[in-house]
Amino acid sequence: MKKIILALSVLLLIVGCKNEHSENHAIVESVVLPEEGMVAEAAADATQSNSGGSETVIESKIIKNANLRFETSDLNQSYADIQKAVIKYKATIQNDVTGKNNSSAYRDLTVRIPNTAFDTFINDISKGVSHFDRKEISSDDVTEEYIDIESRVNTKKTLEKRYLDLLNKATKVSEILEIEKGLATVREEIESIEGRLKYLQSRVALSTIHIEMYTRNASESGATVSYGGKMWNSFKEGFFGISTFFLDLLQVWPFILIFVLLLIYLRKRYKKKTA
Repeated sequence: MKKIILALSVLLLIVGCKNEHSENHAIVESVVLPEEGMVAEAAADATQSNSGGSETVIESKIIKNANLRFETSDLNQSYADIQKAVIKYKATIQNDVTGKNNSSAYRDLTVRIPNTAFDTFINDISKGVSHFDRKEISSDDVTEEYIDIESRVNTKKTLEKRYLDLLNKATKVSEILEIEKGLATVREEIESIEGRLKYLQSRVALSTIHIEMYTRNASESGATVSYGGKMWNSFKEGFFGISTFFLDLLQVWPFILIFVLLLIYLRKRYKKKTA
């Protein structure tokens, strides 16, 4: 009797092992690669359960930009003042372009500054400016896009984990190749989305300020100040003025033609009445 019971136990153990192996093989055999929509729902459910139903405070993500243009009597001093403000607010000068033309010298700067110091930096460098030729300040709210990208990254990473789980269970070469193909696609998408996320993070953390300074000071601009030079400049301005005048006439020639015809018609009528 004991031998019969022992034989039955061994038989059941063998059958159980075979069933377990066949189930694992069936999982991979009938692998339907995970769908992104189902993974997204699972990730959302997991996030909701982890939050415990509490409301999440969403921090606004604002990209700030400014474009400033002004005239200064001392270009070097204005640049020195900006450098002091850059050091004070832990900013960096990304681009620095200088140049001269016939009437002025200029210096164009691109400053990247921490978002929290954006307003105070502009107020600081504006103290020595009498007026701005241009002062444009913009704020772009990218909170919605930021949250959407973060959600997409989490979804893709959950999908990546599912592929890795399937890869560990796969036994056939064809199955492994198929799963690795899907895994490579997901990883490429993750890198692309994370690249956009890092770009937004950089633009939110550091604001951009473009500054255009110029001076008409002859000693700094290298402008021609001799009498002959002034005469030549006046001649050129007069020539350009005449050219502009004729160009304006060409734009309104239909009205001039109508006026001339009307004048001729009225003149003929006047002659008939006086005859």
